[in-house]
Amino acid sequence: MRVLGVDPGLTRCGVGVVEGVAGRPLTMLGVGVVRTAADDDIGVRLVGIERGIEEWLDRFSPELVAVERVFSQHNVRTVMGTAQASAVAMLCASRRGIPVALHTPSEVKAAVTGSGRADKAQVGAMVTRLLRLAAPPKPADAADALALAICHIWRAPAQNRLQQAVAQNRLQQAVAQQASAVKGRTR
Repeated sequence: MRVLGVDPGLTRCGVGVVEGVAGRPLTMLGVGVVRTAADDDIGVRLVGIERGIEEWLDRFSPELVAVERVFSQHNVRTVMGTAQASAVAMLCASRRGIPVALHTPSEVKAAVTGSGRADKAQVGAMVTRLLRLAAPPKPADAADALALAICHIWRAPAQNRLQQAVAQNRLQQAVAQQASAVKGRTR
């Protein structure tokens, strides 16, 4: 599975591509940051992020895009910018028919380090180790993007099994309800 991880941000939007399957060594195919100037108009910045994401999608053809789920912070302005950058990444992927998965920061940290409260240095160190890199990707947004991709690759099989179980349960309930309705009409 090839996953493009996106750590959304208006000034620095981390991007990283990881390939592999759960239980096997993973490979980093690319890592970087899409940057926009803080003094540019918001529309110009969003177009810049779109162009950057589109370039990564063209270059690496991921099967899935994993985006950090935006969470509430104290600084509403920061949350809005992050949410806008996140939406651009989701739009770019969806326009191409590429599935999008959202992961919370604590979910990503727990998957990569074992602790949902890990700091950026711990995440960077584990990404370096897991991908067998010479040094942690810089800036931290780039390492976070790789962590998102790793998290998804590792968690996707379990999530898929859970979704299949839920779908199977709903199907069984629908069949049972239909059988009950038919039984009631024949009496």
